[in-house]
Amino acid sequence: MNPVGWFEIYVQDLDRARRFYEQVMQVSLQPMPDPSGEGVEMLAFPMDSQGPGASGALVRMAGVPSGGSTLVYFVCEDCGETAERVAAAGGTVHRPKMSIGQFGFIALAIDTEGNMIGLHSGK
Repeated sequence: MNPVGWFEIYVQDLDRARRFYEQVMQVSLQPMPDPSGEGVEMLAFPMDSQGPGASGALVRMAGVPSGGSTLVYFVCEDCGETAERVAAAGGTVHRPKMSIGQFGFIALAIDTEGNMIGLHSGK
């Protein structure tokens, strides 16, 4: 079993963050119902419950800041190509594609909400 079962990326501007992640990751995020009934807004990343890895959501919750979250790595076909879409989506590349030896390659980016995210690929 993979050690991560779910992730949440906290944001302040859900629409802006949605545009960023949909453009960079080339996916469509879907609204989720508020699990707490307290005004929490969530947009889920695509998920295949039978596939490997974890899915998660962008979350806007009153009183919870963005920009200080745990680093989440998104799996990409080529993290360098994915990183090239970051600036056009309103983010910045913190570290361009680099080798991590036998484990492939990573790039680090900062989204529109100040969260650092990782991009990982085998090539």
